Amino acid sequence: MSGLSALRERYERFDPRAYLDNNYGPPRADFSSEEFVVPWKLRCLADTFGTGEIHGRTLIDVGSGPTIYQLLSACDHFEEIVATDYLAVNREELRRWVRGDPGTFDWSPFIQHVCKIEGRGEPWQDKERRLRARLRRILPIDVHRREPLGAPLQPRADALLSAFCLEAVSPDRAAFSRALTNAASLLRPGGHAVLLGALGESFYVAGPARLPVLPLDEGDVRRALSGAGFELRQLRSYAMPPALRTGVDDVEGVFFAHALKAGGE
Repeated sequence: MSGLSALRERYERFDPRAYLDNNYGPPRADFSSEEFVVPWKLRCLADTFGTGEIHGRTLIDVGSGPTIYQLLSACDHFEEIVATDYLAVNREELRRWVRGDPGTFDWSPFIQHVCKIEGRGEPWQDKERRLRARLRRILPIDVHRREPLGAPLQPRADALLSAFCLEAVSPDRAAFSRALTNAASLLRPGGHAVLLGALGESFYVAGPARLPVLPLDEGDVRRALSGAGFELRQLRSYAMPPALRTGVDDVEGVFFAHALKAGGE
């Protein structure tokens, strides 16, 4: 537990706004081409949720951080979105966006881009309102507990989403695998899991916080999913180009995974 305790202590210095500016402003959030990392992530999510295969009553986003972009394509297919994060500052950042408080991070370019690539021609403001209406619960979570939300979720979620969380809060591969298994307990058998994460990253900065990351490769992702009882349906990867290596981290790439939890019909 010493590694986890040290990690938790470091996260007390996490600055949500610095994290957002580092990762979701230019140059990474350049929407002129899908060669940039943010449009690539949004395309993966739009393509996967656009099949209509992943749907239901509840989707849980594990370790939402201060971001909502990962929920934009998912929100059309669920009655309720449950956001979660370990840090109170991130949960409050999400609540401020849901309320429409002034001074929150401007997600409108992301929403406009998702509406464009989904191709339904809807006004982006409609999607923004829909996500705000469906983002009904923002809960504390600890993926290193066997009950990550503190108590069993009933009924369990139809789908699980997690973006750049598990590798950032796990000191080693065993902890990463356990965290994924714990998160999977929130999902019903036969439910879908959609994961985004970093490849080959050892640190990132968020204001005064310099935070360690477990460097993963695709093999690590495959083994952890299998060990947590998932059948891998899709695994894509993105190599971070030199122009996007801005010094706020040492990430080499990004993975996108879609998997199905065993035990369904």
